[in-house]
Amino acid sequence: MRATKHADPRVRLRQGLVVGIPVALGAVGVLVCLVLALLLGNGGGPGTDAARPAAAAVAATEASTPPGSGDTPAPAAPSAPPSSAAAPSPSAAGSSPSAAPTPTPAPTARPSATTAVPSPPAATGSARAVPSTASLAGRIKPGTSYPGVATSYDAADGNGACSFGPSGDLMVAAMNHTDYETSAACGAYVLVRAAGGASITVRIVNECPLPCAPGQLDLSHEAFGRLAELSVGRLPITWTLLSPGTAPDTMSVRYKTGSTQWWCGIQVIGHRNPVAALEVRTGGGWRRLSRTDYNYFLSPDGGGCGATLRVTDVYGEQLTVDGIAVKPDVVQPTPVQFTRH
Repeated sequence: MRATKHADPRVRLRQGLVVGIPVALGAVGVLVCLVLALLLGNGGGPGTDAARPAAAAVAATEASTPPGSGDTPAPAAPSAPPSSAAAPSPSAAGSSPSAAPTPTPAPTARPSATTAVPSPPAATGSARAVPSTASLAGRIKPGTSYPGVATSYDAADGNGACSFGPSGDLMVAAMNHTDYETSAACGAYVLVRAAGGASITVRIVNECPLPCAPGQLDLSHEAFGRLAELSVGRLPITWTLLSPGTAPDTMSVRYKTGSTQWWCGIQVIGHRNPVAALEVRTGGGWRRLSRTDYNYFLSPDGGGCGATLRVTDVYGEQLTVDGIAVKPDVVQPTPVQFTRH
């Protein structure tokens, strides 16, 4: 009888282990692959950002990561403010996802060809404006003929409201209140023409009060008699301002009675043309004095009393006089006279 051999059971066990281990490892690998696939499909897991396209990485960075929070510092902001409509530029492939988007600067505004260019400021000068003849003359203007009526009065010694004192020549007249203009007419020489053609030159030394009308002249009896008989009473006339050659060679200055260094009144006498203004020199420059209806220019606080004077006529000519002391009621001659016109 032949004996039967049996295989060793331990050998079979080793063979089964050898075959089973690779199979198990394969199954585990399949499981791992499935898990990874699931994780990748759900967008989770570390390292997924690196596998995405560069544009997706930039979009994710803008949504969740503030500029400059990564390893690479954000670029400096541009000097020009970004346009509100500018879109961010996508980052280059491989750049850090933390880089901030670069804004597009607004275009610089340029002036058009029609833009107005402002002119430079005009240079200013310091020259003093000279008043016009019309503004200096007041109501009685050179070269103007005035219609009116002539009446007559007893002029006595020729003195009157202008305070000149007695006159050696009685060819004088009183100007109506309106044209007298607060003594502005005082000393004016006037050519008077009657309707019949006769004429006479008179000097204004007085005021004819209301109801004397504008244009009216009240002539001395002596002057009226050169034009018509005194019995005529009222005589239609025209009259014009003169700048005569028969005026004194020089004019004079007189301080009013009671004048001192604390208060003074100043009068000009013997001037060829009507006086428009009188000024005195003070520490602050020229000071224009106010005029009274009795034909004196007053300095109520004494400023300029005894100082240099400047006299202006209706034509704008200015004469400067110095060396006139405060001597009340004394006529002091000067070396000057206004030009004839």
